[in-house]
Amino acid sequence: GKTTTVEIIECLKTPDKGKVEVFGIDLKDKKKQNDVKRKIGVMPQNFNAFDWLTVKENLEYFRELYSSKVSTDELIDRVGLRKKMNSMYKTLSGGTKQRVGIAISLINEPELLFLDEPTAGLDPQARRETWNLIRELKEQGKTIFLTTHYMEEAQELSDRILIIIEGKIVAGGSPNELIENYGGNKSVILKNCNKKILEDRGIKYETDTENQIQIIFDNNEQLFNILSAVTNDPNVEIEIKKPNLDEVFLNLTGRRINAEGLAK
Repeated sequence: GKTTTVEIIECLKTPDKGKVEVFGIDLKDKKKQNDVKRKIGVMPQNFNAFDWLTVKENLEYFRELYSSKVSTDELIDRVGLRKKMNSMYKTLSGGTKQRVGIAISLINEPELLFLDEPTAGLDPQARRETWNLIRELKEQGKTIFLTTHYMEEAQELSDRILIIIEGKIVAGGSPNELIENYGGNKSVILKNCNKKILEDRGIKYETDTENQIQIIFDNNEQLFNILSAVTNDPNVEIEIKKPNLDEVFLNLTGRRINAEGLAK
């Protein structure tokens, strides 16, 4: 559902029913799709460039295809590729190749930028570097449509999130709104804690299989009461657990996203 939806918005497919508008243009009208294409930039999930061209040569090639007047040197600096501009694409790391892909998607100076799974398959360092680049583009005022299976990525980068399950939007809002509405309870996890201290304060708790104590709280006043009860015990280990988008996804779908970004 997600891939088809995005391909329709990118004018790669034409909708056979329903209504999709981009920049106020109805995408069922194929004649007007070119007006949309001129205003968008796309980096597909399986992006690739020419192995035996340098970074700069690749950018210049795509600039010619678009008849773009954008400066490749300025674009290289914009995405942090100055040190690699004369390197063959084939020799680049995965993270640097993604930067090239993002640079190419900016060739036509789009009003709307589509990044489809921009960090899929990258190691943690390369993923973080790509996140930083996306943040920089946001700060420059670029509107970005990001698709990702990584919940942490969505939480870190997005102003607004839509969760799509089997082609249907099941929830939408800012990361904080989704966590507040669907993330479940906030809790304190205590290890090596004397339960009598909690009982004397009337604090309700649960004990898990590892004999850890879990206490659910709703507000800062309740949290303060819990922490003040155990603060003088040097043996107590305290962990404050707040829900995140992983919990949101699990609560909405009954499935959890694994390290590869796949629902299980």
